[in-house]
Amino acid sequence: MIGQAAVAIRRHSIIVRVTHWINTLCLLILLLSGLQIFNAHPALYWGQASTFDDPVLALTAAEDGARGIVGVTTILGHSFDTTGILGASTGYDGAIRARGFPSWLTLPSYQDLATGRRWHFFFAWLLVANGAVYLLHSLLSGHLRRDLLPTGEQIRQIGRSIREHLLLRFPAGDEARHYNVLQKLAYLFVALVLLPLMVLSGLTMSPGINAAFPELLTLFGGRQSARTIHFVAATGLVLFVIVHIAMVLFSGAWNNLRSMVTGAYVLPGGRLAPRS
Repeated sequence: MIGQAAVAIRRHSIIVRVTHWINTLCLLILLLSGLQIFNAHPALYWGQASTFDDPVLALTAAEDGARGIVGVTTILGHSFDTTGILGASTGYDGAIRARGFPSWLTLPSYQDLATGRRWHFFFAWLLVANGAVYLLHSLLSGHLRRDLLPTGEQIRQIGRSIREHLLLRFPAGDEARHYNVLQKLAYLFVALVLLPLMVLSGLTMSPGINAAFPELLTLFGGRQSARTIHFVAATGLVLFVIVHIAMVLFSGAWNNLRSMVTGAYVLPGGRLAPRS
């Protein structure tokens, strides 16, 4: 049976595409530089002060008589040997060194808090400015209402959408013209919860901002709580990116990538029409 000819549509506007790739760059640099900053004191606490004896999370190193330096990750009082990955890892010279996150995962790769902070702050403000452009465009163009807000019918079909995704069955034909309900909810959660939470918790760690807006410390329950929330929100964002990339690959890597570069998206479920 000959399939119906596939239809190419314009799925993403130029502003959506440009802001998407700027976001990608910003988030990558923010992650790598953020881990550099975290390595200066690889532990998280709750409250205003650092309770060194009772961290929420700690990436430390210890001496082992037979093995030398070993990495130890402690989460809520439970410790795990994470040598080679967290707490202690191999540097470029081949030696095992005490280090929260490994050198290949930080920017710069060597320990340099000042440089990491400069990278982090610059790209954080670039992310905020880029997000403001995207939000303004979404409001003025109707992108937010048309493409990101789930309809009542989509909400009622959320169970079906979850099941289809677990089975790696993705929308085809006319249904593929728009984001499905899981995509919409995920994008809204990132845009309206995770990113604002990261920005506000990051600002709360600044003494200058604390002096101008002390209410932020009250909102987050202290500077150390804000640091922990910042880390958790960043972790949630990393998990979102991992799932996002996996879905892009499973549902048609080239088609999805092309749509975010050129805007052209071929609706799945048919065959390409022959050239006339």
